[in-house]
Amino acid sequence: MASRQSTVDYLLEQIKEAGTVSYKKMFGEYAIYCNGKVVALVCDDELFVKPTLAGKKFVTDYIESPPYPGAKPYLLISGDMWEDSEWLAKLFKITELELPLSKIKPKKNKNPCGN
Repeated sequence: MASRQSTVDYLLEQIKEAGTVSYKKMFGEYAIYCNGKVVALVCDDELFVKPTLAGKKFVTDYIESPPYPGAKPYLLISGDMWEDSEWLAKLFKITELELPLSKIKPKKNKNPCGN
């Protein structure tokens, strides 16, 4: 089952205080970005936050679960926690701070002569 746009819209509204937040739709599911970093995935209308030491310490009583078959485990954030926007925004912010910046891949030169 694909996630609904309304779920992502609600989550973005809840975490707007974490920084610059956005999303990207991929294969019917969504990646949520905070300050240019992928911090979470929304799969089957469930929220999966990338596991970091600071995030685990903040959540304390967490469940780890893969967002899709074959994925590494993420922190599964239950729907009842989504309503506390201050808590959720803080989780996104502390998670984002611990994640590395994305590596920019150089563009491949399509000209075989190198010009």
